[in-house]
Amino acid sequence: MKNLSTLFSLLAILLTNVMCGVVGFNYGKMVWGVENAGYSAPASTALLLSIPYLIGIVVCVVLALVFRKKKTDISRGE
Repeated sequence: MKNLSTLFSLLAILLTNVMCGVVGFNYGKMVWGVENAGYSAPASTALLLSIPYLIGIVVCVVLALVFRKKKTDISRGE
């Protein structure tokens, strides 16, 4: 259970970093598009890409906490 808890904790951290990179890149691309290519949507629509990442991060954190709790329950003999 400790390995699964650690795995999901690391996955949550990795998803956070990937989310920052992807959303930042797309935001910059949208700003350029609004200023130079005539995009009609505001650049802030790029922030909507963070929603799936946030859901994945929350799921990973919850799973990490569940596996950590099961590890402590097992070590107590419950």
